[in-house]
Amino acid sequence: MPDSQVAHTDTLSRPIFWIALVFSSFQLFTAAFSPLSSQVVRTIHVGFVLLMIFTLYPPWDEHERWAPLGKVLGWVLGLTGFVFGLYHWVYEADLTQRAGDLVPMDWVVGVVTVALVFEAARRVMGWGLPMICGLFLLYGLFGQHLPGAFAHRGFGLDQIVGALSFGTDGLYGTPTYVSSSYIFLFILFGAFLEQAGMIDLFNDFAMGMVGHTRGGPAKVSVISSGLMGTINGSGVANVVTTGQFTIPLMKRFGYSAAFAGGVEATSSMGGQIMPPVMGAVAFIMAETIDVPYVTIVKAAVIPAILYFVTAFWMVHLEAGRKGLNGLPKDECPNPWTAVRLRWYLLMPLIGLVALLFSGYTPLFSGTIGLALTVVLIFGAAVMTGVQGLALRGVFWVLLAVACSGFFKFGVGTFLVVVALLVALTYIRHTGADARRLAIKAMVDGARHALPVAIACALVGVIISMINLTGVAAELGGRIVSIGENSLFLALFLTMVICLVLGMGIPTIPNYIITSSLAAPVLLKLGVPLLVSHMFVFYFGIMADLTPPVALAAFAAAPIARESGLKISVQAVRIAIAGFIVPFMAVYSPALMLQSGGWTDTGYVVFKALVAIAMWGAGAIGFLITPLNWLERLYVIVAACFLVAAVPMTDEIGFASVMAFVVWHVWRSRTAKPRLA
Repeated sequence: MPDSQVAHTDTLSRPIFWIALVFSSFQLFTAAFSPLSSQVVRTIHVGFVLLMIFTLYPPWDEHERWAPLGKVLGWVLGLTGFVFGLYHWVYEADLTQRAGDLVPMDWVVGVVTVALVFEAARRVMGWGLPMICGLFLLYGLFGQHLPGAFAHRGFGLDQIVGALSFGTDGLYGTPTYVSSSYIFLFILFGAFLEQAGMIDLFNDFAMGMVGHTRGGPAKVSVISSGLMGTINGSGVANVVTTGQFTIPLMKRFGYSAAFAGGVEATSSMGGQIMPPVMGAVAFIMAETIDVPYVTIVKAAVIPAILYFVTAFWMVHLEAGRKGLNGLPKDECPNPWTAVRLRWYLLMPLIGLVALLFSGYTPLFSGTIGLALTVVLIFGAAVMTGVQGLALRGVFWVLLAVACSGFFKFGVGTFLVVVALLVALTYIRHTGADARRLAIKAMVDGARHALPVAIACALVGVIISMINLTGVAAELGGRIVSIGENSLFLALFLTMVICLVLGMGIPTIPNYIITSSLAAPVLLKLGVPLLVSHMFVFYFGIMADLTPPVALAAFAAAPIARESGLKISVQAVRIAIAGFIVPFMAVYSPALMLQSGGWTDTGYVVFKALVAIAMWGAGAIGFLITPLNWLERLYVIVAACFLVAAVPMTDEIGFASVMAFVVWHVWRSRTAKPRLA
C-alpha cells in the first residue's frame, strides 16, 4: 500500500468516519435481529466495502495535480457501488422471479459491480489477486477455445454475468456470506478488546512470564502475538499492533532487525490458527465443508500449540547461539498483577469460548461476546470514577442480571438489559472516554474488515468459474493419478501450489483456490475431509511468510527498518520446523483429533515435539552448543523419519535422535574444559 494511501487511513474525514460507523452499526443490527435476507445483507455489505475503499483510496491520490479530481471520482465510484448494492434490496422479489433472465438494468448493475470489485481489490491488495481472478474469468469467457481436456463447452455472457453478480457462487457467494456475518463480527470483537486495553494485558503478562529468560524479548513476541491471535485472527493486524512494542525490544537486546521482524511476522500469522477466534478462513471452512465451527476449533488446537512451540523453540535456540540474555527481573512486570488489575477483560473471551463449546453458532457467540465487551468498556469507565461500594455494587448486580437474563430469557432480554446498563453508565457519569473508545472501535473494525471483505467478494469469481466450467475435476484427476503412486508427492505438490499462490494473494483466496482444487484430491487419496482442508489452510498461512510477496513480513518492515524480503527469509527459517505439522496430521490424523483415542494423540504429539526440536536445531545450528553442517544435516534427516508413518520409520527416527542427543551432551560436556 503506498504511503499516501496509508496516510488516508490514519486520519479519516468526517464523512468517511460516519460511513464506517454506519457500516459497523448495520452489521451489528443485522447480526442481532436478522431483519433482512442473507442475500440482501451480502450485497449491502459489499456496497459499504466499495464505498469505503474508493473514498479511502481515491484515484490519482499520489499526483497532487490530479488529487482533487481523484477524490471526486472516488466518491462517484464508491457511491455507485453502494447504490448498486441497494438495487438487490429494492428489487429482491423481481430478481428472484426472473433468475437467469437479465433485463437491461441488471446488465448494468452486474457488469459495473464486477468491475468495481476488481478495481477495489487492486487498490487495497495490489495486482496479484485481481490478476489470478481475471485469468479464471477469461477462462470462463473463452475457455471453449483451449485445446485438449481443459476446454469447456462454452457459456454465454449472460450466464457469466448472472453467475457472478446475481447468484450464490459469485461475488455474493459463501465467502461474502461469511465475511458479512462471522468475520466482520469477530474483527469488531477484536477491535473492541484492543480499545479496552487487551494489548497491554497480553504484553504485560508475556513480559512478566518470559521477559527475564534467555532470549526473553523474542519469547514475549511469540506469547503476546499468540494471545492476540485469540481475539482478532489477523496476522497483519497483529504485526502492526504488538510489533510496535516487541520488534524494537528485540533489536535493543541484540537480535538482528531481520530476525526480530521475522519472529513477529511468524508469531502473528499463527493467530489465524489460534482458537477460539482463529482467522477468517476458519469460518469459510466451516461453511464450505458443512461442519460446526467448534469442530474446526478442536481440530486446530494441537497444531496451533505446536506452531507456537516451534516459534518459541527457534527463538530460544537463536538466543543461545548468540548468547542473548533476557531483561533484568526487576524490569519485568508481575504477570499476575497485570491479570488481577485487568481480569475483567478476559470475561468476553471466556464467554465466547463457553458459548462456542456449548453448541451456539459463531454468529450468536460473537454477538454476546461483543455485548459483554461493550459493557466492560463502559463499566471500566464507571469503576475508575466511582468512590464507595454502592454504585459499584449496582454495576455488578446489573451485569449479573444481564447474564442470567440471557441464559433464562434469551438474547433479546440480555441485549435489552445490557442497553439499560450502558444507559445507566451514561446518566451517572459522562463516560466520554468510554464512548470515544467504543466509537473508535466501531470505526477501526470497519476499516480492518475492508481487505478481508473485498478479497472474499473477489474470490467468488474463482468459485463461480470453477463450478461453472468443472475445471477442478480435470485438474484434480491429474493430481490423483500422481498421488495413486505416492501420497507424499501429492501432498508436496499441494504444498507447493499453496506456497506459490501465497506469493501473490493472501490467505483467504489462497485457501479458497486450493481447497477447491487440491482438497478434493486429498480426500480421494484417503485423507480425512477436515484434515485435507486444514492442510491447505495451514500452508496458506505459511505462504504469507514466503518471499517475494509476504504480507506479514512487509508489514513488519517499516517497524524493524529492514527489507521486507530479508524479514520474510528469516520468517521462513523460524517457521521451517512448523512445515512438518500438516504432513504429520495427514499421516496421523490423531494430531487433529480425527482418529484414535487420547493415547494415539499423545503419542503423535510427543513425536511431533521431538521432530520439531531436532528440525529447529538443524535450522538454527545450535542445541546445547553450536552444530556443524554435518550435525545439522543429520538431525534434519532424523526428524524427517518421525514425520512419515510407515513401518520402522518411527523406530529409526527415535533411535537416531537418542543417539545424537547422547553424543551431543557428551561432546558439549567434554568440550567445556578445553574451551576454558
